[in-house]
Amino acid sequence: MADPIRISRFGIVNVYLVREDDGLTVIDTALPGSTKAILAAAKGAGAPIKRIVLTHAHGDHIGSLDALAAEVPDAEVLISERDARLLRKDKTMDPGEPDDSLSGSYPGAQTKPTGALVPGERVGSLEVIAAPGHTPGHVALLDMRDDTLYCGDAYSTLGGVATCAKANLKFPLPAIATWHKPTALESARSLRAREPRALAPGHGKVVENPVDAMDAAIAKAS
Repeated sequence: MADPIRISRFGIVNVYLVREDDGLTVIDTALPGSTKAILAAAKGAGAPIKRIVLTHAHGDHIGSLDALAAEVPDAEVLISERDARLLRKDKTMDPGEPDDSLSGSYPGAQTKPTGALVPGERVGSLEVIAAPGHTPGHVALLDMRDDTLYCGDAYSTLGGVATCAKANLKFPLPAIATWHKPTALESARSLRAREPRALAPGHGKVVENPVDAMDAAIAKAS
């Protein structure tokens, strides 16, 4: 593995720091109050934060965005164009999107993205993969150096590997906050097809060699 740094707030919500040649990419910012821990981890890594990448716009993933961006004002801030609207608290649906309610917390942020995460493009070593369902513009990121999949809330591993398309009774929150479960299930399948060597979720520990567990999670949700 490329040895990412995982910061877990309250043992529930994760932030990842991924090392690149020019510094660190922060994946998600967790709950409000996480900035100090993120900055301390970056200092310990001996590298500057160059970019902040957001898998989606739920409050437990963008909660410290404003505070962190204020501390590293030169860092890029990247999110999908679709979820950038949710970051602005614009909950209007696109034509053709399922008109299901947008579950979960969308507190928005004052920080404006400096660019967009485009599926198929790379941010450093990370390939952006469309993974809608949990939110309309949810994305995952695959580290092309070691096939670590940063999956946001498409999967969780807290209480066992599960998709957000079906509630895991040990940790049901990702499913409760999912916008459209059939779309989320299709995204879970497409992510599994990438055959990651490690699964790094927004909630729970990193799981190595996760494909069999991903298959089981998909079967439970199907």
